[in-house]
Amino acid sequence: MLKRLAIVLLALLALLQYRLWLGQGGVQEMQEITARVAALEEANKPLRDRNARLAAEVVDLKTGLDAIEERARSDVGMVRTDEQFLWVPDTESARSGGK
Repeated sequence: MLKRLAIVLLALLALLQYRLWLGQGGVQEMQEITARVAALEEANKPLRDRNARLAAEVVDLKTGLDAIEERARSDVGMVRTDEQFLWVPDTESARSGGK
């Protein structure tokens, strides 16, 4: 009787150990999920950095006139009334005939 109980308990322990290490929701699956999460976090890092830069630019554009002026100068070629615009052609492209 005691021998049968020991065998049943050992079989139950083996079954539970199998489920723990290899079964669904076990340690092996958790390690795979952890590795996938780490890979996705690494892939998201550049996107988070870009979002932070864009958010800082939005705040700067809403509050700072310098950022607005810089954007207007670079995007649409703004020149203030007290400034003179001088265009200097690139000497390399002038020598090569614009090619």
